[in-house]
Amino acid sequence: MADIMIRKRKRLRSKDVKAYSDEVERRLGMPTFTPEDAVDLAESSEFNVIFVNGEILAMVFKGMTFLTVRGILKYKPQRKFVTVDMGAVPYVRNGADIMGPGITDADPEIQAGEMVWIRDVKNLVPLAIGVSAVSGEELRKGGKGKAIQTVHYAGDKLWKTDER
Repeated sequence: MADIMIRKRKRLRSKDVKAYSDEVERRLGMPTFTPEDAVDLAESSEFNVIFVNGEILAMVFKGMTFLTVRGILKYKPQRKFVTVDMGAVPYVRNGADIMGPGITDADPEIQAGEMVWIRDVKNLVPLAIGVSAVSGEELRKGGKGKAIQTVHYAGDKLWKTDER
C-alpha cells in the first residue's frame, strides 16, 4: 500500500475538535467537522493528520491546520484558492511546486506564508495543498519563480493511505 507511517493516533476531546475545526473555518470561511464527528489526531512522517469519521480530511503543517485534498473535495471551500492553467496540471499532479507564470487566478486575501489549495482553471478541481511564498495580489500578477511550495497533492502517499 502506501509508504506513509501513521502513529500515535488518538481520539480528540470535544474542545480540541472545536479548536481545530474553528481554525479551519477561520481560514476557509465555511464550517467543516464538528465535535459530534469521530475525530482522531495522528502523527505522520511530515505533518500531523486529522481523521474525521475514518477519513483523513485535515492536516496540521507547521502549526497551521488546513484541509487535505480529500477535505477540499468534501467541504468545497471558496477561499484560499490558487488557480493554475492546464499546462501546469501534469506537474502539480506529480508534486511539483507551483511557479508564478502558471497561475491564472488567486484569492486576493492570501497572505505570504499561508496555506492554500490549488485547482485547475478548466474544472476547478482541487489538485494540491501548499504554502504560498507571496500574497494573493502577487499570485494574481503571475510573477517569476516559485510561488507555492507543495505540501500534499492528489496521488501522493497521504492520498493513497486514505484510498479504500
